[in-house]
Amino acid sequence: MEKKPQRLLILYASQTGNALDVAEHVEREAGRRHCPAIVLSTDQFDARELPSEGTVCFIVSTTGQGDTPDSMKEFWRSLLQRNLSHQWLEGVYYAVFGLGDSGYQKYNVVAKKLDKRLTDLGAKPIIGKGLGDEQHPSGYEGDLDPWLSSFWVTLKKMHPSIFTCDTQLFDPNMKVLDYPKFQIIYHDVEKAPSYVSRNIDLNLMEIESVRTMTPGKFPHHDCRRQCFVNMAKNVRLTNEDGDRDVRLFEFNILSSDTEYEVGDVLEILPCQNPAAVNAFLQRCNLDPESYISVQLADTAKSLPVSKLNISCKPIKLRTFVELTMDIASASPRRYFFEVMSFFATAEHEKERLQYFASPEGRDDLYQYNQKERRTVLEVLEDFPSVQMPFEWFVQLVPPLKTRLFSISSSPLAHPDQIHLTVAVVAWTTPFKRKRHGLCSTWLAGLDPQKETRIPAWIQRGSLRRPSPSLPLILIGPGTGCAPFRAFVEERALQSTQGPVAPVIFFFGCRNQEKDFLYKDSWLSHCENSGVLSEEKGGGFFVAFSRDQLQKVYVQHKMREQSQRIWELLGEGGAVYIAGSATKMPADVMLALEEIITKEGGTPMESATRLIRQLEKVGRYNVEAWS
Repeated sequence: MEKKPQRLLILYASQTGNALDVAEHVEREAGRRHCPAIVLSTDQFDARELPSEGTVCFIVSTTGQGDTPDSMKEFWRSLLQRNLSHQWLEGVYYAVFGLGDSGYQKYNVVAKKLDKRLTDLGAKPIIGKGLGDEQHPSGYEGDLDPWLSSFWVTLKKMHPSIFTCDTQLFDPNMKVLDYPKFQIIYHDVEKAPSYVSRNIDLNLMEIESVRTMTPGKFPHHDCRRQCFVNMAKNVRLTNEDGDRDVRLFEFNILSSDTEYEVGDVLEILPCQNPAAVNAFLQRCNLDPESYISVQLADTAKSLPVSKLNISCKPIKLRTFVELTMDIASASPRRYFFEVMSFFATAEHEKERLQYFASPEGRDDLYQYNQKERRTVLEVLEDFPSVQMPFEWFVQLVPPLKTRLFSISSSPLAHPDQIHLTVAVVAWTTPFKRKRHGLCSTWLAGLDPQKETRIPAWIQRGSLRRPSPSLPLILIGPGTGCAPFRAFVEERALQSTQGPVAPVIFFFGCRNQEKDFLYKDSWLSHCENSGVLSEEKGGGFFVAFSRDQLQKVYVQHKMREQSQRIWELLGEGGAVYIAGSATKMPADVMLALEEIITKEGGTPMESATRLIRQLEKVGRYNVEAWS
C-alpha cells in the first residue's frame, strides 16, 4: 500500500476570502503544534489525488442560495462522478468546517453536502462537521474556536505520527510571530516604467495584473468579460424625503466588442476615497511614489498561486493600495490584532491587542471590531504606537473586493448600455457611527457630465435568460425588481416580432408615494396590450408594506393570485425570484408551496418535492443578496 503523506492538507473554497482566512488560521495553529500542513484552494488540487492523502481538513463557504464557491465547482463535480465506489476514499480521514449565515434559507448546505459525500465515498470523519454562523454573537469564530480545539485533541489521538513534536509542549498562549507570506521588492524610481498612479489610467489587463500580485487573495474567474464603462445617467428613483436612496445608473460601454444578455450581472471595482488612502499612507509612513512588486516569500510556498499568470511590472505603491487593499470599508480579522500586538510599543496598547487576539477576548473583539465595522484605518488610529512593515499590511488588510449588481437593462432595448438599480447603502452602528457602502456611495457621487472610466466585468448571473415562449412568474420586491426590468423590456420588444408567453410580476415596496420603483414603466406595460396586461395574459401586482396598519408583502399578493400562478406552472412556466437574501426567498417559497397544495390538492411534502424538481430543470430560479 502506498505510504500516505505525514501532513495535514487544508483545502478551502472561498468566494469572498473568509474561508481562506480560516484555512490560514488552521495552518498557523498546525505549525504551532508542530504539525506539517499545506493550504490549497480546491481549484489548485486535483480531486483524483484525494485517495492518496491521509488527513484532510476542508474549509468551505456557502454562497448565494446554497451555491458552491466558483473555485469549488470543478472539484465538486469530480466528487459526484457515478463511477466512484463507496471505498474510493477508504483510509482518508477528514474534517469539514463550513462558513455560512443562518439568515439564509440554505444555511451551510455546501459543508453539509460535502460531509455526506466524503462519508459515502468511504472517508472517516475526525470529528463532526463544524458550522460557522455569521449570526453568532462572535461571528463564525464563535463556532470555529471550540470546533478547532476538539479537532486538535482528536487528531492527536487518532494520528499522533503527523505531529513532529510532543504537543504537550504546545502552549496556546505562546506568542511567536510568524513570517509574512509576501515579500515586497522596491525598484529604482529612475528605472521604473512610466506607470501612473490612478487606476483609471491603467488598462484592464494591468488592473488584473496588479490585483494578482498577491496570490490567493482574489478569486480567479474564467468566464468574466472585461470592459470599461462610463456613467451616462445618475437618477434617484425614490423621493428625496424618503429614508431610502435607490438610484438608476446608466452606463455607456466603452468597449466595442462587449456583449451581455438579460440575467447577467455587472461586477464593478469601486474607487476608494483619496483622502482615506492618503491618511493610510501617512499613518503607515509609506512612500506613495515608490515602485514595488509583490511576490510570495520563501516561507509561503504552500500558498496557492494565481492561475492568471500575468507578468506584472513594478507599480506605484499608492496604486497598489488603491486597487488591492480595503483600508476604509472592511473590518480586519482577528489575526490582524495578533500581529499588531508584536509591533505595539505602548504597553497598554500591546496588552489590549493581546487580549483581543486571545480566546478570552474574542467576544469583546467582535463587539469592538465587526459589530462596529471598524475599518483598518480606524483600528490603526486607535493604536498609534503600532508601526508594522508593509509586508504585513499586504497580507492582513482585507482585499478590495469587486461588487456585483444585477443588470437592469436589455441589450435589445439599450444597445451599448448597461443599467443598474442600486440602493445606496447606509446604516448606523450600535455606537451610533454612520457607515456608508463603499461602492454604492461612490457611484451615487459620480457626475455623468464628467467622464470616469470604471473597471467592470460581465458574468453570468443565477437568473438565466428565458426564451420568449416561456411563461414567467416574477417576484422582485425592492431592488429585486432590477433584473426583471430587463426581462420585461426584452419580452416587450420580442412581442413586436411574434407571439410571446405571458408574464406576471409581483413587486413590493414600502410606500406607493416614496419608493415605487419604475412605477410609470410597469404601468405602461400593463396598458395597450403590453406584456403585463390582462389582455396578454399578464399581470402586475404590487404590495405596499407600510401603507396600511397590517403589513403586506409580495407573498400575500401571490396567495391572492394562487389560481393564476397554478395555471402558469401547468403551462410550463418558470418562477424567478430576486431580492433580499434574508427572509424573502423562504417566505416566497412557503407561499408557493401553499399555492401548489391548495390548487393542486396535494400534501405539503409533495409541493416541496415539486419545487425541488422545478429547480433541477431550471424552472425555479433565485438571485438574492444580503
